[in-house]
Amino acid sequence: MGTRVAVELWSEDAALAERAMGAVIAEMRRTDELMSTYKPESQLSQVNSHAHERPVEVDADILSVVERGLEMSRLSGGAFDITYASVGYLYDYRAHQRPTEAAIAAALPGVDYRQVVVDRETRSIRFLREGVRIDLGGIAKGYAVDRSIEKLRELGIRHAMVNAGGDTRLLGDRRGKPWIVGIRDPRAEGRMVTRLPLADEAISTSGDYERYFEEDGVRYHHILVPGTGRSARAVRSATVLGPDATLTDALSTTVFVLGVERGMELVARMPGVEAVVVDAEGRIFYSDGLTPPQ
Repeated sequence: MGTRVAVELWSEDAALAERAMGAVIAEMRRTDELMSTYKPESQLSQVNSHAHERPVEVDADILSVVERGLEMSRLSGGAFDITYASVGYLYDYRAHQRPTEAAIAAALPGVDYRQVVVDRETRSIRFLREGVRIDLGGIAKGYAVDRSIEKLRELGIRHAMVNAGGDTRLLGDRRGKPWIVGIRDPRAEGRMVTRLPLADEAISTSGDYERYFEEDGVRYHHILVPGTGRSARAVRSATVLGPDATLTDALSTTVFVLGVERGMELVARMPGVEAVVVDAEGRIFYSDGLTPPQ
């Protein structure tokens, strides 16, 4: 998934601990094999290649992730949209390449989550028009983290942390103490803007520092506004806390796109969800259920 995966857990049985950690890594690799857009043989790549021609049969996992993504699209009025990839594939952040205005305009009609049809009976996905592509990078890591936590539960693990890039889920507490999770400063790697004591919770951060390049003082990063095909500019990072990592993964991207005011309004409507947002000026905002540090 193009990111670092880590698992930390407690067990008095060393063999069980090794098996549990192996189960997490296996789950991450399985998700990557299914949902990577960088692997031509992955099921998601097959969807992108053929779903405009015919329904493409996929595993239940992909159906679940796509359905959660479409649900978030409806909830956010399209601020979160897995079809952003219809434009997103034109960017190459490693090569410092971005599309021309004409290329963006030509690709934008493909950015529309309503063009994606999921059929549970045939376990298939199809697109209603040519030019549509989907990318699950804004939700699949969270899903893999949730699946990993379920694997650990099944093995009897009661205290654990699973992290994949900016997505973390905590199982229980840290043996009687809370886990302390830091939110990094978007402009200073290794420095934190705040730390949060957490237990039995998921937390995800989306930032403009993950995949980006700068050109003439402008930062081009991978979190695109679906309606424009250009990098969102209102905030530097958005962190969301909630009951599961699939939700917080998608929601952190959504809040990033919406900006502080509209993003916090969405968070306020969702029970059990909180957020910390660093805006474009570096100011820090907390949702109503969080107490800023004194």
